[in-house]
Amino acid sequence: MGVKTMLPSYELGFYALVVTCAVVYSGSGIFEASRDSANRKAFRDGIKPGWHYFGRKMDVADFEWVMWFTSLRNVIIFALSGHVLFGKICSMTVPQHRAVVYMLYGILAVLGSMGLVYLMIILSHCLILYSIALAKQRWLCYVAGLCCLASFKVEPFSSWQSGFVTGAFDLQDVLFYGGSGFTIMRCMSFALESSERKEGIYSIFDLLKYNFYLPFFFFGPVMTFDQFHAQVSTRELRRKDDEMRNIRVHALLHAGAIIAVDIFFHFFYILTLPSDLKFMNRLSDWSLAGLAYSNLVYDWVKAAVMFGVINTIARLDHLDPPQPPKCITMLYVFAETHFDRGINDWLCKYVYDHIGENHDNVMKELMATTATFAVTTLWLGPCEIVYIWSVFNCFGLNFELWVQKFFQQEPFAKLEAKMSAAMSRRIRAVFGAANFWAIVLYNVLALNSLEFALLVTKRLLLTGFPVSTLSIWFITYCGVQLIKERERILAIEEEKGDKAKVE
Repeated sequence: MGVKTMLPSYELGFYALVVTCAVVYSGSGIFEASRDSANRKAFRDGIKPGWHYFGRKMDVADFEWVMWFTSLRNVIIFALSGHVLFGKICSMTVPQHRAVVYMLYGILAVLGSMGLVYLMIILSHCLILYSIALAKQRWLCYVAGLCCLASFKVEPFSSWQSGFVTGAFDLQDVLFYGGSGFTIMRCMSFALESSERKEGIYSIFDLLKYNFYLPFFFFGPVMTFDQFHAQVSTRELRRKDDEMRNIRVHALLHAGAIIAVDIFFHFFYILTLPSDLKFMNRLSDWSLAGLAYSNLVYDWVKAAVMFGVINTIARLDHLDPPQPPKCITMLYVFAETHFDRGINDWLCKYVYDHIGENHDNVMKELMATTATFAVTTLWLGPCEIVYIWSVFNCFGLNFELWVQKFFQQEPFAKLEAKMSAAMSRRIRAVFGAANFWAIVLYNVLALNSLEFALLVTKRLLLTGFPVSTLSIWFITYCGVQLIKERERILAIEEEKGDKAKVE
């Protein structure tokens, strides 16, 4: 049934009321648990002194978030401010050479922060993959690129390369592996696009300009080479209507999100609480479910803030970077589940869509998802928890297609054709609610821990059955209906926009 199927307004109002009450009730349980556990010995490493005037400590269990706003804050501000300054001067004076300026500034920034040896390691991998690209063989580009990626992700090759970088500072490992991993993904994109080019090959300077664009270098996102090259080669730099206003609005939203997360961490210890499973056993099923869901929402907010800040800089440089990830609250299908849209776009273009084609054939979909998650596993760094995460998410993506194919058979197809569009939407939302929690449980094990994911699964499906299981399922069903309503409104607005363009 179509996405534009409408439900009665009173029904949607009831769904919104149920979801709101459930979120408040679950949040109150997490708040009480945070307040009661602030002085527990098991939480000393995760909770540090915060707002003394409010009598609240702060959850500092997330290394990345703390790193950004302590040891990395001044580096980020200094480096990106310089990039924006030089980029602005260049775009006003010699816009045709702005890519060269970005490259030179990026190389100098990498050299100053990581040293000459690290720069030479990166350049050597760029040269290797550029040489492979000259052969214009896609399979060779894949093999060489994945081998280079493995050299940074698999021992002992990873430690061997990092051992060349002398000296030590707090962020050395983070910047080393971040810059190295994203470099290989960019070099693979360059090689694959070069192999598809009918006449000649892109130059080594095109690769260096692409790779050493500083805002993307250490933390991404990955913009595929064809998009970057087309956008950075444009000589006529023009702003769209209200583009600067939108950039300022997004910058303010990101600043607001940072403040909101800081406030949230003073009252809800969602990252530290799951570390003590004994304490977790005392919580209600509702609080546990809310805690698992909150972990995913927070990780999305973190990704949105990081990529949002970087994307703001890229937009100032007249680029159109990959969008931030779709909020986990708006997801109930595995195909849209990702926390880095740049990597997702890369995987879809070069692996998932290339093998799966239209994604309607069961065997091709299985091959496509298996290959995609194999590359993802290598990208994340092979280890037990990544293996488990990959297997579950790969299964979830295929299971969606299996269920879809199953219900397209007789007599289910005829049965759905006979019922109203609204009833079909309700039935689909029931399955979407189950899928929503599969997404939460499959991903929380990688974002938090396998033990916490198993505890939540056991409480929701076994010990909490049937009351907790069915009630949380119903509440999730209400949430999925609200998501579907938002999708319906967006689809109508998009159709109106398309009609306006035609006219």
